[in-house]
Amino acid sequence: MAKEKKKKIAVGTEGIYDARKLGAPRMIILGFQHMFAMFGATVLVPLLTGLSISTTLLFAGLGTLLFHCLTKFKVPAFLGSSFAFLGGYAAVTTLSDGTTDLERLPYACLGVACAGLVYLVLAAVIKIVGINKVMKLFPPIVTGPIIMAIGLGLAPSAISNCQSNWTLAIIALALVIIFNIFGKGMAKIVPILLGLLGAVAVAVILALTLGQNVTVDGAEYIAVNGSSSMLLFSTDKLQALKDAAWIGFPIDWGSTVFGGVKDSSLAISAIIAIIPISLATMMEHIGDISAISATCNKNYIEDPGLHRTLLGDGLATTLASLFGAPANTTYGENTGVLVLSKVYDPRVIRIAAYFAIFFSLSPKFAAAINLMPTAVIGGISFVLYGMISAIGVRNVVEAKVDFSKSRNTIIAAVILVLALGSNGISFSLGGTAISISALATASVVGILLNVIFPGKDYVFKISGDNADDNSAEVSEQS
Repeated sequence: MAKEKKKKIAVGTEGIYDARKLGAPRMIILGFQHMFAMFGATVLVPLLTGLSISTTLLFAGLGTLLFHCLTKFKVPAFLGSSFAFLGGYAAVTTLSDGTTDLERLPYACLGVACAGLVYLVLAAVIKIVGINKVMKLFPPIVTGPIIMAIGLGLAPSAISNCQSNWTLAIIALALVIIFNIFGKGMAKIVPILLGLLGAVAVAVILALTLGQNVTVDGAEYIAVNGSSSMLLFSTDKLQALKDAAWIGFPIDWGSTVFGGVKDSSLAISAIIAIIPISLATMMEHIGDISAISATCNKNYIEDPGLHRTLLGDGLATTLASLFGAPANTTYGENTGVLVLSKVYDPRVIRIAAYFAIFFSLSPKFAAAINLMPTAVIGGISFVLYGMISAIGVRNVVEAKVDFSKSRNTIIAAVILVLALGSNGISFSLGGTAISISALATASVVGILLNVIFPGKDYVFKISGDNADDNSAEVSEQS
């Protein structure tokens, strides 16, 4: 009897849906593991955009807790920073001369907050008319190329960051690839975090042994032998780390939508530019919930329902964005931890959320992360942006989109060329100057072309009519 009981509660042997039987210490360790899994990718978004790291961690935790409340505490999902909106932040903050104006970040956040509200609209429509009718408007032939364009549009930013120290960037890139392909267990689940830590460790060694001060564009850095092409750490950020307090409030009012948005024209342009990105992220959400359902052998699309998970994700994104944090999204990294541990209790995910909130209260912790060399960020984003595009490719491949059909080829071609080759559309409405980003223009045109062109063959199906069938399937029928 004792052996049988031990077998039932051993982590990693069979699925555990109530982690309380493991005891509080093991639940805490499992929760920290989930926080560890999401950490590298979640803090990378503010590093890439200029948003606050502390605010990001705070609303990753709060957003996760809100999601759990709205999904009846049933879905073991963690909400971290979304990479899909990086193109939106770049579109709003990049000036005509190619420079970045971080004072425009609150406007980008306003656009993302409105994009989060689109989730609520889709959730309501799904509740009223059913998911099958709604999903006909967003087939893979539209969402796939949009996702590809998001990643490819960010590629120049990755190259620019790498140029500050190609050696360090290549080390970061190589470590991510090695851990992702050859890693085992937890190492395979958190390759981004391990790549960051490994490359930073190399940078510290180089700084201590070969580091010399150098001035580049009026800013001081520690560089390898004082070379301007081998930058390591910013001396200003080193000083900021020394000056940072150990405990502080994670929200800066001036960086929020409420304190930073003052130009109505720019606000309208930002909203129009970013909202269409939600079309792709909502499809990503459906895929993530399907993956979690398959992992846990429970159909969360039916119970608590896709409308509830969309509501939770959308409201968490809106709340985070209003206060200056990145958009939230359900994290595949944490789904990987579910696979590894076989502990499917949402309570463990909520412990990870509490850890994220705890770390958000330390400006010293945020300053330490912000010290990360630009080249390391470039090396990580080098592969990350490519992977975003690859997800778009996978989207159309798994759906078996038939590119021998002219309609599909034309739709994909128009989306990609508009998103990557145009500057969007600018016009005046009622005396207000409005700019629609290239990605937004491509998204709207792609949806319209799909509706207009004959030969639509996309069918969205959710199977799971019995307890043994808990999958969600997206298919194209010839």
